[in-house]
Amino acid sequence: MPEKDLPVVLPEEVNFEGVVGSPLKQMPEFYNTRCPKCGGKAERETDTFDTFMESSWYYARYASAGNDQAMLDERASYWLPVDQYIGGIEHAILHLLYARFYNKLMRDVQDVQVPREAGKPGAADAGKLPDEPFTHLLTQGMVLKDGAKMSKSKGNTVDPQALIDKYGADTARLFMMFAAPPEQSLEWSDAGVDGAYRFLKRLWARVQQHVAGGMASEVDPAGLGDKQKSLRRQVHETIAKCSDDMGRRFTFNTAIAAVMELMNALGKFEDESAQGRAVVQEALEAVILMLSPIVPHIAHVLWQALGKPGAVIEQPWPQVDESALVREEIELVVQVNGKLRGRISVPVDAERNQIEQAAQQEENVQRFIAGKGIIKVIVVPGKLVNIVVK
Repeated sequence: MPEKDLPVVLPEEVNFEGVVGSPLKQMPEFYNTRCPKCGGKAERETDTFDTFMESSWYYARYASAGNDQAMLDERASYWLPVDQYIGGIEHAILHLLYARFYNKLMRDVQDVQVPREAGKPGAADAGKLPDEPFTHLLTQGMVLKDGAKMSKSKGNTVDPQALIDKYGADTARLFMMFAAPPEQSLEWSDAGVDGAYRFLKRLWARVQQHVAGGMASEVDPAGLGDKQKSLRRQVHETIAKCSDDMGRRFTFNTAIAAVMELMNALGKFEDESAQGRAVVQEALEAVILMLSPIVPHIAHVLWQALGKPGAVIEQPWPQVDESALVREEIELVVQVNGKLRGRISVPVDAERNQIEQAAQQEENVQRFIAGKGIIKVIVVPGKLVNIVVK
């Protein structure tokens, strides 16, 4: 087209229903035209804008939403760079590459250089877009089925609606987060989905069992017995681990595993005293909060079942009570000639001779040292005791 006839204005009255691809391909009144040079029949190009064009700078446009006068404004300079980029392996050479190029282009164009001052969008301090659009990268793994990448072209996809109808969306979400670390490939497993479903049913049943006993009081740390202290310590150890796994390492699978271990401990904890129920209440609240980003629907219902106000999504992340982590006793592995023969519990501040004596008095250990000479005893603080005999 000659420059005087540009831009070619696209039609606004278009029909998207049942259309595969661009609706312009279904509009001969748009693409049938005449060549501006020879006057012969011609067709306009209907692929007017590649999707990569838009997806290469949307992260910056999000920060400037609502501005109908410019691509970006001072808010883009304030918010960028993006803290965390997550994408599949293809993104490393496609979207990620294009976005970095586009960012450098926008950075260098004078029109998008915008004022910036830390904490104050639109301040008079001179600034511009950052050199790089993203600060951290997490390359997620692929979902595999029957050993191959799950895709429509291979015919090995799993219909999420069928899973949702049978198990609920939370089960599918839990399975996918638990099956593998995010950077590794995930092998789809129907048995794994069933396992996730059974865990959520156990969680539901444990909460209902607790709720049936009535309202629980607040935990009194000074009034706890040994078993109550032990369970509460595991609760706060789990909070610490999940906070790090999910917030720093993005290893959701290990965070879920830690919560499952805590639920196993809750399943074995039988204490209907006031403080026993208080510890269980605190534990269940922590479990629900830790799982809420992964299974938000069941978490919302169970949060309210525990008598807590508001939506679970509005609650702050649980905090570690450092005092709950303090141990009065520690468990040590006892070996005889390097082979595991028993376990002992000793005070945290136990002297070496106390530890050695307790190890030798352990019932199963005595079977392997009886009638033999003890050559030496090796004590690894906080870990193990190895009795060397001959």
